[in-house]
Amino acid sequence: MTELADLPLLAAELEKVLKLRSIPFGMKLFERLEDMEAIPKIRRPKAVHTTDQIVAQAARLGWTVGITAENLVGDQCKSVIGLGGQTEEWFSGKHMKGVWYASVEDTAKHQAAMHIVPRGKYQALAVSPLASGRLTPPDIALFYATPGAMMYFINGLQWTGYKRFDWSVVGESACADSWGRALLKREPSLSIPCFAERRYGGVLDDEMLMALPPELIGKALQGMAALAKNGLRYPFPQYGIQNDVRDGMAASYPDRAR
Repeated sequence: MTELADLPLLAAELEKVLKLRSIPFGMKLFERLEDMEAIPKIRRPKAVHTTDQIVAQAARLGWTVGITAENLVGDQCKSVIGLGGQTEEWFSGKHMKGVWYASVEDTAKHQAAMHIVPRGKYQALAVSPLASGRLTPPDIALFYATPGAMMYFINGLQWTGYKRFDWSVVGESACADSWGRALLKREPSLSIPCFAERRYGGVLDDEMLMALPPELIGKALQGMAALAKNGLRYPFPQYGIQNDVRDGMAASYPDRAR
């Protein structure tokens, strides 16, 4: 764990260790609109967007952006972050029948499987690069990375206080697996970004998304530093699929040397 005031420095270290191609950012919900609008250099959308696009503006462009329900294209986006939706019709998922799922029974099961923030408490949401320090602090931190980088980050989280992580895949609307779950449960939440995130949010084909309480970044970095001392570093050095494995394993496990 670490002080949240250190987040800008930790974000820089995270980018360095995992060789990130996009910006680590934070997300914060606000009960009052005026509190969101008081964030320094906050941008407000002039167009209608998906939440994926708003997230991408922080991760790809380095913007600090604030939204309300009126800025989002439909109830699917509003429902995940608790800014609206969550009506009986939304829970039926009828708008997805014949698009993503074969029947209304299937669409309703999908909607029920999503992690969503209960509506009624929050009026606005903001995203901003962790390096800016503007969300003081964010509810959750997020970053995109390759599967290999994600595994190394998870290894770092598990260095002390080991815990097995169990994540699920809801399919389309996978933002419910990442920021929806992390906002709701305040736990590390890994997702395979869905079609909408890739089409509208600019997510690359080899990227995954981690969302987690911001104080856990320091814990993961400390764990990765410990792993590096044991010769376990990222990027993973390729050893060769035909070499005698004992020489390679001896770097971390001396008893495996030949």
